[in-house]
Amino acid sequence: MTPSSDYSVIELRRYIIKEGRVGDFARYFETWFPEAFQQLGALALGQFTEPEAPNRFTWLRAFRNMDGRAVANSAFYYGPVWKEHRNQLNDLMVDSDDVLLLRPLDPKHGVPVLPAVDPVSEPSGATGVVVAQLFPVAPGAMERFVTAAAPNFDRYRQGGARDAGLLVTLDERNNFPQLPVRTDGPFVVWLGVFDDIRTFDAMRPVVKEAAARLVASGLLRGEPELLILKPTPRSRLRWLAR
Repeated sequence: MTPSSDYSVIELRRYIIKEGRVGDFARYFETWFPEAFQQLGALALGQFTEPEAPNRFTWLRAFRNMDGRAVANSAFYYGPVWKEHRNQLNDLMVDSDDVLLLRPLDPKHGVPVLPAVDPVSEPSGATGVVVAQLFPVAPGAMERFVTAAAPNFDRYRQGGARDAGLLVTLDERNNFPQLPVRTDGPFVVWLGVFDDIRTFDAMRPVVKEAAARLVASGLLRGEPELLILKPTPRSRLRWLAR
């Protein structure tokens, strides 16, 4: 899983969907949108449901830069694909404003751009479990936090995780204000992929202990948030055999 340095702007988007309709939303999304974004220079890096938050649909969208974000979003949201299908999607969404605007910590920590799911060799679709840990970092403590957290991420890898990105808040003006982004940063977001939920469950005590230690360090302004993400069938970000 080689990190990509091609995309310097990444959105972590978490939607609240009407009760019992997440599966329908995911099917609509995967049927209509990934290739539409790709043709406009953006990329759906992965999309997920959240087993521990059953009304959530979460996805990662990437752009090469902020100018590209404005251009691609304008082309998509004022274009024919969204115009045709927006009513179905909007009717299923309760809230779509939980969005973090992020960038890779450095070129070595981007989100890998995995190949699209192959419908022939992967007939059952994407597998694995993606984990996101969101750290609300205290003002002015970003560099010290990253240093303090590094041993924890090493332990996650030793427990079976594959790194899938280390992202930080992108402190830029929202250049497509029709889509709000959160302004309560800064955040650090660690992403990892496990082969299955059992492997991750064995690591939960380690993750909990690490979070408590980082809270006690005074480098955070609140409790970390842990997202357990199940890749939808066509999610690029997934577990792939080496």
